[in-house]
Amino acid sequence: MSEVSMKNIRKIIEIDEELCDGCGQCVPDCAEGSLQIVDGKAKLVEDKLCDGLGACLGSCPQGALKIIEREADEFDEEAVEEYLAKKKEEEENTALKNRPISGGCPSAKLQTFAPNPSGQSANIPLANSNSSSALTHWPVQIRLIPPTAPFLKNADVLVAADCTAVAVPGFQEKYLEGKVVMMGCPKFDDAEGYINKFAEIVATADLSSITVLIVEVPCCSAMNVIIQKALKKAGKNVPVEQIVVSTRGEELERKNW
Repeated sequence: MSEVSMKNIRKIIEIDEELCDGCGQCVPDCAEGSLQIVDGKAKLVEDKLCDGLGACLGSCPQGALKIIEREADEFDEEAVEEYLAKKKEEEENTALKNRPISGGCPSAKLQTFAPNPSGQSANIPLANSNSSSALTHWPVQIRLIPPTAPFLKNADVLVAADCTAVAVPGFQEKYLEGKVVMMGCPKFDDAEGYINKFAEIVATADLSSITVLIVEVPCCSAMNVIIQKALKKAGKNVPVEQIVVSTRGEELERKNW
């Protein structure tokens, strides 16, 4: 790869920052990894990483992306390969760092809560509880749950955006009963890492179903893209139901896809 960048007038992506709401749906649609969310807005990492073909255009719900012609560094396939390899290595290091270790931090230790004969959930002190918890396992964060977790096998999985738990009154009673919950933020967490994790889960755990619970705000819709891409990558079909709630916790929509 030449150390001297050659600039020419060519097609390249342009991002309208006034329209961009930082939802992140464009990021996984860029095969070259040239887009990322910085300070709540989509940014082009480097001109030489963008091929100018516009595969990401259809993924932006706000119409903030367009292809223009301007002076830019030539597209560099070798630079793309190096960038993606480095990004993959960083993701693998992050995954290794977050891997649950037996006898380690309680936040990452796998637990399954057995039903209590008294009706009291095993993870809530009787004196502090008015009703049983529907939570059947720990941890609940997507990044902390390994694809090999035994509670994922043949499970009905609830993939819930973090904000839903505080937006929805009676979150457990309405949506958690009988499901394994995996929670995360599609805007601030590693979307590509989530795609890889869910793809591995789908490929190995024989899930019975997936329910995606999100808030109506634009950034939450990226969770749908993550699950769709994971299913495609795993090459398996799993029944998926999408539930959208308002910021006040009212259910607005249910649909299957």
